[in-house]
Amino acid sequence: MSGEKKRINVIPNPNYQKAGLQSYATLLNKYNFAPTTEGPFQLLDKKLKPLQKLLPKNKRKPPQQQLKRVEEDGRAGNVKAEDQQNDAMYLCPVEIGTPPQVLTLHFDTGSSDLWLWSTALDSKTKKDGGTGHKIFDPSKSSTFNKMAGSSWRIKYGDGSTASGTVGKDNVTLGGLCVENQAIELASKLSPQFINSAGDGLLGLAFGKINTVKPKPVATPVENMITQSDIAPEAELFTCYLGSWRDNDEADKGESFYTFGYIDDEVLERCKAQPHYVPIDSSNGFWQFESASATLNGKTLDRSGNTAIADTGTSLCLLDDAICTAFYAAIPGAKFDAKQQGWVFPVDTHEDKLPTFSLSVGGRQFVIQKEDYGFARCGGGMQYGGIQSRGKSSFDVLGDTWLKAVYVIFDLGKKRLGVVQRVEGKQNLSVQ
Repeated sequence: MSGEKKRINVIPNPNYQKAGLQSYATLLNKYNFAPTTEGPFQLLDKKLKPLQKLLPKNKRKPPQQQLKRVEEDGRAGNVKAEDQQNDAMYLCPVEIGTPPQVLTLHFDTGSSDLWLWSTALDSKTKKDGGTGHKIFDPSKSSTFNKMAGSSWRIKYGDGSTASGTVGKDNVTLGGLCVENQAIELASKLSPQFINSAGDGLLGLAFGKINTVKPKPVATPVENMITQSDIAPEAELFTCYLGSWRDNDEADKGESFYTFGYIDDEVLERCKAQPHYVPIDSSNGFWQFESASATLNGKTLDRSGNTAIADTGTSLCLLDDAICTAFYAAIPGAKFDAKQQGWVFPVDTHEDKLPTFSLSVGGRQFVIQKEDYGFARCGGGMQYGGIQSRGKSSFDVLGDTWLKAVYVIFDLGKKRLGVVQRVEGKQNLSVQ
């Protein structure tokens, strides 16, 4: 059962404070990749348990790695909540249950769980969370049903977790009501979630990486398709993230998602049609070919390279060779080991910044120069929005890239559509 389809307007988190190093640590946790750069965060082997030490080396389990913060004296310590940027920049209102309870959730195309703050949390967590979180109460929804025997648990690279029970209820997204959608109710949350904004997360990657046991559950978009809530030709959702710039009349700071339709107003404004590329969902992500880049008009070959589009990520992570070439084109840019990232002067004039684009299939899409800088980091320098992906085998394209494009996540046709939004920049065909 569905109503009129409409935009889900994104709510900016007024308390979000950009922090480069913490954002990078969050990404290390999310994708659990080993850094290739010098800095405080490194993946280190866990200590063997006593029983493992008694076994011959060829019988021991392969060494597992855990993200550690290495201090200047060389000692490794645990990564604490304050070491990470766990707050969400963008939040979206979602109606859950009957009558609807409105919770603000972080939409994330890099994960597949729909989890909520719930009344199952212990009293201390709910008290510490204060009035900053809306807590879902299943007892107040006439359409809620518990999924007996099902549970969920997300484990992050630093060992912290979120976990709980599972139920089914109605979830309304942009006028579309998804009936009997699996929702994950938090009963335990690590301290990192207490002071962050929002009431949970809605994953928009593919259900195969959902963490519900004993069997993963379908995502809301997958259920929209199964329940025929959206037309066969529009089995998709779209993302438009604005910059909230005072001087951008075209953008006006608007940000929104749509489900089941492409926003024609955006296409008319951009004077362009989507460029589509097939996606590979075998890893559960929106992964596509990105085999080249351009820097000041020069093509940089990246044969065999792929990327994922991730609305739950602030930065744009690329391979080290590309990062080195990009920052070499910015006067005064350097790698700062203390920040574990590339930095450049805050007062760099736009005319001194290079023009940079990444390919989506066979077409280039320009990143906005104003998003090259992510956050001030002291000494007149700013932490770059483009950073190293370390030993990850694919690029992670977050907000730094997304704010320059309108993206169509077409689940039905297994493709990604991209429209350039940067004024005065045209899509450049790869030679």
